[in-house]
Amino acid sequence: MSEPGGKTAGSPGPDHRWLVLVTVAIAQLMVVLDATVVNIALPSAQRDLGFANSDRQWVVTAYALAFGGLLLLGGRVGDLFSRKRVFIVGLLGFAGASAFGGAATSFGLLVAARALQGAFGAILTPAALGTLLTTFTDPRERQRALGVYSSVAGAGGGVGLLLGGVLTQDLSWRWTLYVNLAFAALAVSGAAAFIRAAAPANRSRVDIVGAALGGGGVFLLVYGFSRAEAVGWGSAETVGSLAAGVAMLTLFVVVERLVSRPLLPLRIIANRARGGAYLSIGLATVSLFGAFLFLSYYLQTVKGYSPVIAGVAFLPLVGGLLVAANASSNALLPRTGPRPLITGGLVLGAAAMAYLTQLGLASSYAAGVLPALIILGLAFGLILPSAIATATTGVLPQDTGVASALVNTMQQVGGSIGVSALSTVALSATASYLATHRDAGRLVTPDAAIHGYTVAFTVAAIVFAVAAVLAFCLLPSRQRQQPGGSLEDGDVTGEPARHPRTVKSPSLDDAPPAGSGKG
Repeated sequence: MSEPGGKTAGSPGPDHRWLVLVTVAIAQLMVVLDATVVNIALPSAQRDLGFANSDRQWVVTAYALAFGGLLLLGGRVGDLFSRKRVFIVGLLGFAGASAFGGAATSFGLLVAARALQGAFGAILTPAALGTLLTTFTDPRERQRALGVYSSVAGAGGGVGLLLGGVLTQDLSWRWTLYVNLAFAALAVSGAAAFIRAAAPANRSRVDIVGAALGGGGVFLLVYGFSRAEAVGWGSAETVGSLAAGVAMLTLFVVVERLVSRPLLPLRIIANRARGGAYLSIGLATVSLFGAFLFLSYYLQTVKGYSPVIAGVAFLPLVGGLLVAANASSNALLPRTGPRPLITGGLVLGAAAMAYLTQLGLASSYAAGVLPALIILGLAFGLILPSAIATATTGVLPQDTGVASALVNTMQQVGGSIGVSALSTVALSATASYLATHRDAGRLVTPDAAIHGYTVAFTVAAIVFAVAAVLAFCLLPSRQRQQPGGSLEDGDVTGEPARHPRTVKSPSLDDAPPAGSGKG
């Protein structure tokens, strides 16, 4: 929907759009920080509230279940109502849930607060990215904005480790939750001042059946992978949850093909370029979250680093990501298209994980960890901006929220699978090492832990390599946005292709709904 002067409804004037980017970046940083800042604080919270080791995973899992299960619905809510209002409601709800968690006096209250954080995060994050996409309509400016957004999304996890260590060590674990109130206050002020409110021209009913099937399927998948570490991959609970999740998602696809107003229009993921971008994001985060987890354990339990020093140790990854993200989004992506950048980033990720398989008890940070962190930062700086741009390019205005939600869904589900699956791999390898080295001496326990970590890094390297092959096969080297939202060979930024003749492919986004009987 356009206004006189070529502005998009709901977008700010030229003087405010970069302030909107700052506002969106603050909100995204708050959500991403929360995924890792609490992990560092978890041991202190456990000592304070006195819950068992077998229960502590629920502080993380409750957030992941609510967030992953409600993201698609949250994305569609932003498309159906004023995105400004949805954004502010998400911020206020997330801040309130954070205050509730910080003041929790029992394990149950803390878990409930984390679930509420996840629910409001599922509303907030698609609205944030959707706001950015509808604000920056100029292709080159959008690439720059996505570079900043991707830098925040990728670097926030590493910054969270540092901030969590500082707050826990110098104040209290509760401040890892209270700090969100400051972020939310800044973002709400920015949203109120700079984001323009505009309701969609055509408001339709929410696809309740699709929301239940899609959200329930993602919920069961996340739950199954989260429980695998505790109860085992072969348990009825794990197998049943994963099987039920796959069944519900299969039904979800069937329903979305039949209904006239689907929660997730299948044209969004049917496009090969966008589908490849979503897949790349999901597989890449499987390995990244595993790297954060095992390197954090290695630095603190094996090398004896304090939480603060361990957080500082991750800063080179953040630096590499910031440099590569801005270079790729501003200079490389308009020239090369997504395939070489995403594939190259995935190859670098595989190399970094392969390098980490050489870690040992005597390995130094400078020689054993630092090079891999820098390479990982560069890898994700190449992957994230290109993948997010490709995943959200060409979608119709009324679909920007759900397309944005899919980006976050792939990150959340990929991260959950990565932590759960790679943790199970590491624990199994550690147990096997202990069983065969019982008389090896008193250093067997740290040696066994390191063995588990390196096996997990090996699996992560394989995941990166497989993702690189898939990205090379699915993604175009260059692509161009056609009117109506189709993508074809040309430039991902939307500029005309630089060859004299272009064969126009059929527009997926202009196709009639599947199951309509047309076409």
